[in-house]
Amino acid sequence: MADPYDVLEVPRDASDDDIKRSYRRLARQYHPDANPDDPDAEARFKELAAAYEILSDPDKRARYDRYGSAEGFDLGDPFGSGAGGLGDLFDVFFGGAGPFGGQGGGRGGPAGPRRGPDLEVTATLPFTEAVFGTQTAVTVHTALACEDCDATGAEAGTRPEPCPDCGATGEVRTVRQTVLGQIVSAAPCRGCGGTGQVIASPCPTCGGDGRVATDTTYTVDVPQGVDDGSTLRLTGRGAVGPRGGPPGDLYVRLRVQRHPTFERHGDDLVERRSISIAQAALGASLLVETLDGVETLVVPRGTQTGRVFRLKGRGVPHLQGRGRGDLHVEVVVETPSKLSAEEEDALRAYAALRGEEVAPHDEGFFSRIRSAFS
Repeated sequence: MADPYDVLEVPRDASDDDIKRSYRRLARQYHPDANPDDPDAEARFKELAAAYEILSDPDKRARYDRYGSAEGFDLGDPFGSGAGGLGDLFDVFFGGAGPFGGQGGGRGGPAGPRRGPDLEVTATLPFTEAVFGTQTAVTVHTALACEDCDATGAEAGTRPEPCPDCGATGEVRTVRQTVLGQIVSAAPCRGCGGTGQVIASPCPTCGGDGRVATDTTYTVDVPQGVDDGSTLRLTGRGAVGPRGGPPGDLYVRLRVQRHPTFERHGDDLVERRSISIAQAALGASLLVETLDGVETLVVPRGTQTGRVFRLKGRGVPHLQGRGRGDLHVEVVVETPSKLSAEEEDALRAYAALRGEEVAPHDEGFFSRIRSAFS
């Protein structure tokens, strides 16, 4: 055969981890299932397995390094238990767990009950409840364990039996003879659906599934500081699996209603407050709404529109950690659009004192300008 070091593309002083990583990479690349249109993929894949069997065994590797061959080495059963066999491919890819729920591709015991699916539900919260935390109820259509059969799926007085088609392993193997040896593949057993059990007398309540569909209401603890779009995970509150399988998780997606006054930016809040020209020029004390109640904000003389005042610690509590954000109050100087005669006279007197030009009092002034350009 070819040099196993060349086959696995590693140097002769490669460590065990280097050899395993290279084998893993190449086995994925040349796996027959990943190359259905390549007639040479199967041969290349088998060559990789043979090379890995030599280099992964210290004794065989030492013999090969010394004599140029690994005495006693042959392909044998490609899914055998020997080191480096194709059965170890599941160990390399799945950490010892086969892809159908058993150990090593089905070796090591029957398949267990399947885990139930995860579920998702949406909860809508008022703004202040999301800020300070609350409890809210959510109702979800889910699957619960059937009480009449204790989730076994079997009618009262009976019990599930081992599947005769797969020997309770939950999977069946097929063997194909090729010029390169045996190729073994495994698939979930059709007779039991991969559970390893068959039910002769199904429970009339759940039809043999071991679970029933129903609407269930849960109380969710919402921590302070959550924002719109946040997701809470309730472990084990999803649907139960068939025939006693463990439950999945429940994901609660939060929708937070808008506040009529505040805009949220992270953990900070922004409020826009209108003030008059006189308040901006002369200063004022304003009553400002916060999440904790009404507070006084002092606006100094000569405040310009757009100035932002910070009220420290009056924002949203930090979701993870202590403290809170701030409340930023942006003042906007509001220009009056309608004036009484007395107000207009006062403004004109003010403009005269400052030497500022303003439009004439005559209401027909702008009409005359428009006529001149028409």
